[in-house]
Amino acid sequence: MDYMRRVTMDPSGFVVLADFVPHIIQEIRYYSDYNFIGERISGYEEPCALLTIEAARALKKVSSELFVKGYWLKVFDAYRPAGAVEQFVLWGIEDQDIRMKPYFYPDLEKQELFIKGYIAKKSSHSRGSAIDLTLLDMKTGREVDMGGPFDLFSEVSHPDFRGITNEQYENRMLLRNAMVRNGFQPIDCEWWHFSLKDEPYPDIYFEFPVSARYLRR
Repeated sequence: MDYMRRVTMDPSGFVVLADFVPHIIQEIRYYSDYNFIGERISGYEEPCALLTIEAARALKKVSSELFVKGYWLKVFDAYRPAGAVEQFVLWGIEDQDIRMKPYFYPDLEKQELFIKGYIAKKSSHSRGSAIDLTLLDMKTGREVDMGGPFDLFSEVSHPDFRGITNEQYENRMLLRNAMVRNGFQPIDCEWWHFSLKDEPYPDIYFEFPVSARYLRR
């Protein structure tokens, strides 16, 4: 089946994550201009995280597990419209703007971001059960030190990278182990990215906007 024939605007299987998971912290980077492109991304109409109900249920278990250990979950991105991914691809192929290179891909050329798997031409985020997140320490109110920031496209961001301190590596594993125990699977190039192993829509990509209002119509 052609990719575009599997795109739908139907949000009926999705929820607003903040309504479903208590204490969730959100910093939706693609709603802001602080991201690897340097501008708000197409389709991000509100700074909120949306997920399929199945992924939200699993993440609620992760949140509860880590809450008792003194951590909140902080989300950078969740559901991502297929059109946003198309914007990423066009930016990589046609756009000559590299203003954010020093912050997000200092050692790579734009085309390498696709070759090395940091940006996908078809993203699991657009199927609604993938999430980018980190931990927030309740005592300090700060992000836990993971040895590298979100969306740093570099070997440093690989979950098993050992050129960081033992504490930073253990922090990565704390997040990773909690996610895996509750049904998510990681990828090998981004410590912050996880997708639900038994995702409900493995062959469907969604195109509706990132908007709580859209879900509540």
